[in-house]
Amino acid sequence: MIGAAAAFPVPLFAEGAPPETLTASEFQTLEAIAARLIPTDENGPGAAEAQAARYIDRALGSALASSRPAYAAGLAAIDSYAQTSKGAPFAKLPAEAQDAVLTDMEKGIATGFSPNAATFFNLLRTHTIQGTFCDPYYGGNANLVGWDLIDYPGVRTAVTDDQQRMNVKAPRMRRSAYDFSLFAKPED
Repeated sequence: MIGAAAAFPVPLFAEGAPPETLTASEFQTLEAIAARLIPTDENGPGAAEAQAARYIDRALGSALASSRPAYAAGLAAIDSYAQTSKGAPFAKLPAEAQDAVLTDMEKGIATGFSPNAATFFNLLRTHTIQGTFCDPYYGGNANLVGWDLIDYPGVRTAVTDDQQRMNVKAPRMRRSAYDFSLFAKPED
């Protein structure tokens, strides 16, 4: 992890806690998908460590509630397609087979999706990116691993003249925007 680990508020959910909105099976599939979309590699932690699936699960009960039916149908379609084409549900497949299923979805050739696989793939990708790099207040970007991955120094409410220079690395602000009184917390 880039930068020193700082005290950060307790996560909104305990690691290993049951999903809030998705079924256990749906959540397992979603976790496996997120881990392949933004994998942990030599660049650092990915969507799994950022708990992007937890962000999506939580948001499906609030801000992304209109996407809940698409997730129910889409996650079932992914497991069905994986079972038919690769011989096992998505989460049980090896990484290479999972990547092949996701590639088929991205190209729109995976079957069983409504309106099509590419539409659901794009929804998954968008929400996984959000969950990996969002303000941690929303339940993703756990321990700021997403911000560390892209070397984002954090929310700024003020900067000095020196911090605005191109050759100066900004000091880390390992806080949510909502830790500042300047920002009002949204209603849950």
